[in-house]
Amino acid sequence: MARRRTALFEQHRAAGGRLVDFAGWEMPQQYSSVKSEQRAVREGAGLFDVSHMGRFELAGEGAASFLQTVVTNDLSRLEPNRSQYNLLCQENGGILDDLVVYRTQRRWLVVVNASNRERDANWLKERAPAGVQLVDRSEELALLALQGPLAQDQLPAEGVDLDAIPYFGSAEGKVAGVRMLISRTGYTGEDGFELFAPAESAAAVWHALLERGAQPCGLACRDVCRLEAGLRLYGNDMDRTVNPYEAGLGWTVKLEKGEFVGRSALAEVKARGPKRRIVGLRAGPRTIPRHGAILSRAEEAIGEVTSGTHSFWLDAGIGLGLVRPECAEPASRLSFESRGTRASAEVTSLPFYRGSAGKPPRNRAAVTVKSDSP
Repeated sequence: MARRRTALFEQHRAAGGRLVDFAGWEMPQQYSSVKSEQRAVREGAGLFDVSHMGRFELAGEGAASFLQTVVTNDLSRLEPNRSQYNLLCQENGGILDDLVVYRTQRRWLVVVNASNRERDANWLKERAPAGVQLVDRSEELALLALQGPLAQDQLPAEGVDLDAIPYFGSAEGKVAGVRMLISRTGYTGEDGFELFAPAESAAAVWHALLERGAQPCGLACRDVCRLEAGLRLYGNDMDRTVNPYEAGLGWTVKLEKGEFVGRSALAEVKARGPKRRIVGLRAGPRTIPRHGAILSRAEEAIGEVTSGTHSFWLDAGIGLGLVRPECAEPASRLSFESRGTRASAEVTSLPFYRGSAGKPPRNRAAVTVKSDSP
């Protein structure tokens, strides 16, 4: 089967992007080096094409009520021009996907993971009542992410006050003369924006952002940044065998809001406590806790690594792991196998790194983003 390509494929190739298969899409893994791209995100502004993500629009009089019955968080708290991190769960509480729900002035948008796009669309359509329509806008809308403490300075926006857009807020406006939805969200731990632009205008917006000083960044940089920020990756840190409390995402579950898919099972998990907990793992500068490695304490297997990488920014191997609850205490030492030898990592609280995300716009220019410790 031929791999899919986003509207920016030719721009990635022209910029020297190293293209790889990701969830059936031909996407840039990196352009220059992961280290230089990450530095752009942490000190300036990095530009990502995330158009492989799924983008659904839900319409109809009952759209809000329907969404409230399928996501774990409470959408009744969501005002127009705000967005909310959410989960879809199975009846047994296992996580089907993590997503962001956007409420604009006129519509509801849902952004899901690329690998789950078709499955999520079918799952939602099967449960939607009469009068609620789900339209997949993924092909007609490109999605660009401009991330970093200087993102606002490098965003050529018109007709919108960027200072007035709060964290997880959005507004309609123009970027490089193209009308779009501008959202203050991202997946890197830094301040930044995600831009829902018409696919036919994506290349013009891309080039305008590069001209303002943004550096193109690939999926490898995005993965390192999200892991430093302690953000979970679907398919690694959570899936249908992991519930929100195990994934450290219990804060997204609002049992008091009323019925939703998986509520009964999640209420039981909360009452008895999860059987596993996700933890941060910090190793030495030359050791990486790799996905799938068994974690042990005193020679006893107590869990496994779910994500791992080398952080150039922190000069350490870092990772996430699911372990038995009694082994989740910060400062505990766990061992794992790395390239045929035993290595150790310290259990640490998350995130490893706190960037500029969520900080007041007026303070952004003064943010000192580099840290030598998590």
